[in-house]
Amino acid sequence: MFDLLVIGDANPDVVVGPVDQPILFGQRERLVPGGSLVLGGSASIMACGAARLGLTVAFAGRVGDDPAGDFVRTSLADRGVNVDALVTDPDLPTPLTTILTSGDDRAILTSPGCLPSTTADDVPPSLIRSVRHVHAASFYLMPELAAGLAGIFKEAKAAKATTSLDPNDDPAGKWDRTVLDPVLRVTDYFLPNAAEALALTGHHQVEDAAGILARRGPLVVVKNGPDGALAHNGSRVITAPALKVDTVDAVGAGDSFDAGWVAAVLNGFRPDRALAIAAACGSLSTRAAGGTAAQPDWDLAVESVTS
Repeated sequence: MFDLLVIGDANPDVVVGPVDQPILFGQRERLVPGGSLVLGGSASIMACGAARLGLTVAFAGRVGDDPAGDFVRTSLADRGVNVDALVTDPDLPTPLTTILTSGDDRAILTSPGCLPSTTADDVPPSLIRSVRHVHAASFYLMPELAAGLAGIFKEAKAAKATTSLDPNDDPAGKWDRTVLDPVLRVTDYFLPNAAEALALTGHHQVEDAAGILARRGPLVVVKNGPDGALAHNGSRVITAPALKVDTVDAVGAGDSFDAGWVAAVLNGFRPDRALAIAAACGSLSTRAAGGTAAQPDWDLAVESVTS
């Protein structure tokens, strides 16, 4: 039995910056203050954050049969995440991501590797039936998994588990809802950031966009950077502020937010309190480079919203 099953992307991140804009080509070499090789992927960062918060976590996804895949597998296991359902693809490489940071913004370049080959068949049904909550991430990076995600969520809900989805960005910029909408109908918590919520609805106001998405079924919890976060159930909105911290970079902040939300909900907190804890987890994660180095434990997350 696990508290949480996380499904999705896992890869190494090379985080470089801060980088002065614009980026120059023409074989120009520029020096930046910092660079690090860290665990990346929205799903894997969320899984590590949830484990750090005290949940028992299993991960299902796919990596290649290569050193990058070994790095991912070891990094997850070292952070207390069960990787028995992390499939090794025999043909395609592990995804790789380079992140260029600039202030509170970043540019992300990803070589997808085996991500497109990830499917719902990679997720053992016995695992789905043995958890309290199922979370999925990077919806638009894994179209085969996206096509089967509604079935996974239906099976989870039949086993009395709750569900959540972080869509992340759509590299194609299409934001197709024909596959997403059936998933939203069996999603308890939809966790986009503000830009994603606006892109999915075509609206220019975050609260309005959240309301439109909420009417498709889930409680919509929107991450809004330094402005904190809001949750919309279709009729009522609650908000929570971000914490003021010394930010190194914001890589994975939204995924740490997701971990805080799920941990708080599974610990029995009401939405307003869960939102505050999630916002704190996202803020605190920005204190170090990469997505996992500064993720808070449960005591720190709770203390930060009560002090």
